[in-house]
Amino acid sequence: MMNTERLNSSRRQFLKHSAALAGVTLMGDLAHGASSLSTVDDIITIALVGCGSRGAGAAVNALRADKQVRLVALADAFPDKISETLSTLLRIPDVKDAVQVTEANCFSGFEGYLKAIAQADVVLLATPPAFRPMHFAAAVEAGKHVFMEKPLASDAPGIRQVLEAGKQAKQKNLKVSVGLQNRYDPAFIEWVERLQNGELGELVSATDYYLIGPVKHVDRLPGQTEMEYQMRNWRYFNWLWAGSPAGLQIHNTDVVNWVKGSYPVRAQGMGGRSGNYAPGYGDIFDHFFIEYEYADGMKLNSQIRSVMGTWNRGGATFIGTKGKADAAVKNITDLHGNEQWRSAAKGNAYQLQHDQFFAAIREDKPMNDTEWAAMSTLTTLLGRMAVHSGKMVQWDEAFHSELSILPETFSWDALPPSLPDRNGHYPLPIPGQAEIL
Repeated sequence: MMNTERLNSSRRQFLKHSAALAGVTLMGDLAHGASSLSTVDDIITIALVGCGSRGAGAAVNALRADKQVRLVALADAFPDKISETLSTLLRIPDVKDAVQVTEANCFSGFEGYLKAIAQADVVLLATPPAFRPMHFAAAVEAGKHVFMEKPLASDAPGIRQVLEAGKQAKQKNLKVSVGLQNRYDPAFIEWVERLQNGELGELVSATDYYLIGPVKHVDRLPGQTEMEYQMRNWRYFNWLWAGSPAGLQIHNTDVVNWVKGSYPVRAQGMGGRSGNYAPGYGDIFDHFFIEYEYADGMKLNSQIRSVMGTWNRGGATFIGTKGKADAAVKNITDLHGNEQWRSAAKGNAYQLQHDQFFAAIREDKPMNDTEWAAMSTLTTLLGRMAVHSGKMVQWDEAFHSELSILPETFSWDALPPSLPDRNGHYPLPIPGQAEIL
């Protein structure tokens, strides 16, 4: 049987002590600083933890960011995902020579990430968000620079664990970049600066949209344990995916937080499941409407829907006393819709982010995205809590929530927190009854 004691013990110990954390006051020992590279010719080795499509994309960006980067280790819960990603990377002409992963450095199972982390200077974390807090904490403990995908956790205890690890990373002089790549996009940067400089006047309201068709569903196969099935079909389970506000809308909500330079103080909303779902479609809602309120009274109305045959839209918009702004096209108009400015900046934000991340490592420049990325993740969890509970939820209530929605143990025969009935249907959160704190 796979040894999962270290992984489970890590979360149990953190949850035991998390009540002592207040606000965003973080704890961490004064560890030794990370060793710096001596020359531009030093090889930087990377390990990828989480071999889905986003993980493969992050690996490509990393390998293109610096000519002396080498991918040396892969880890994923499933061996077939490791093989698929390795095969994909070896077919890409401009990166295949930098892929130097041997069979001995491919690690599967729940504890494979620990072995992969040990092999490299830099770790790319791209598993479902349920595992991000534990994986990030382990990478920081091992003294590794980290790129990690959003969202950063599925629950408030996980957010606090991420914040603590981020503080320790700063103390160790480790670089941390988070995959909210809009913050590295030249057009977004220019657009946000104009809004912050008052070109819309006083900001009155904002709306963000993530309206799409159904998220990818993976069918159950004969012989799978419940844990394996949920891990394969992770987007349909709140404990793994963190819910649609985090899994889908977080990019747009983060842009609103960025423009505001702050985070909401409370949220309320409504949502549910409107599609006709067969057994096996998990416990997620497929639509949300969340009203976030900031300290100055401005409200963000967040619309999320993932239902077949419906109208699609993405992005964030602002209304101010002088005009309107649309993140989808990076423009500003007057109140009558006449365009006053549109960004002409270009650039692949995914690649630019990794370029800057590896430059920060080479040049030993500060980079730590942990706090603002964790707070934007918590914003989306606040919205999910409000909708699932049907209540007005305050920011401090969400941050200090002791409710862990993760399993007690991680192994293939362990039972996940959400289980199907005899017909294969999973219980959905019921507003007015759902526990959130």
